[in-house]
Amino acid sequence: MHSVAVLALDGVIPFDLSAPIDTFGRSRLPDGGEPYRIRVCSVREEVPAGPFTIRAPYGLDALAEADTIILPGVAEPPELLPPGITEALCSAAANGTRIASICVGAFLLAATGLLDGLRATTHWYAAPALAERYPKVTVDPNVLYVDNGQFLTSAGAAAALDMCLHMIRRDHGSAVAAHAARMSVMPLEREGGQAQFILHDLPPAPAGSTLEPLLAWLEDNCGQDLTLERMAARAGISTRTLNRRFREQTGTTPLQWLHRARVRRAQYLLETTTHPVERIAAQTGFGSPTAFRERFRRVVGTSPQGYRRAFREG
Repeated sequence: MHSVAVLALDGVIPFDLSAPIDTFGRSRLPDGGEPYRIRVCSVREEVPAGPFTIRAPYGLDALAEADTIILPGVAEPPELLPPGITEALCSAAANGTRIASICVGAFLLAATGLLDGLRATTHWYAAPALAERYPKVTVDPNVLYVDNGQFLTSAGAAAALDMCLHMIRRDHGSAVAAHAARMSVMPLEREGGQAQFILHDLPPAPAGSTLEPLLAWLEDNCGQDLTLERMAARAGISTRTLNRRFREQTGTTPLQWLHRARVRRAQYLLETTTHPVERIAAQTGFGSPTAFRERFRRVVGTSPQGYRRAFREG
């Protein structure tokens, strides 16, 4: 039986703790047997978990016996792990133990140094902080999980289920993983990555900047055929000056800014209307449905129809 140790530290996020316990615990082999033994362990018996306190039956010695260690996120990831944690995780890693983090649990795994030089992910909101705190880690905020073989990281909330199902499929094949997915009322694979859940804000311009009136006009008229020359004429400046001011005040080019405005408008229409994709492509200024689909997938990480299925109101 494969042993899974879930490490609960102070401030553990309840969902992050329960997701692997539930997903691995519901797995069944074709003969009905249980493929995983799950242990919750910590540095002390009682662990605060937000609105309640949990009791961890096992100590850090359970990590040495585990085949897989799961690191749930905590409310405030510390820069220095509690005494004994780094040593226990590094020792387990040296013995070949698989270690996976959930959501901001990536901060805990990165603090051990085990993610140095590797690609990793975390909740998109926390990704910039992870990249800043651990510059040796290549942070990808656009995926649901990253599998480096021995070390895995997942994004927030439901992405924990995606990663756990992926590990079950690695361990026991698609049939066992598919059964676990049905028990969790989850698809075995979801379309798209985290990008579809990110609110794609437009690059800001400082309040009172010279571009502010133009940006407001562009957002209101993004469905029109807007060339660089037309934008410059609207602003009363040359195209060269327009490009320079956009770089200075928004950090991007006029056309890139316009593409983002159009995608943001398309997201709103997909969420709130039943308009076909072809109509939304025309409403948002894309030259063709094909160009719209390609740009939307590049920015959001999924197709327009996939986005609509995930977010359509009602």
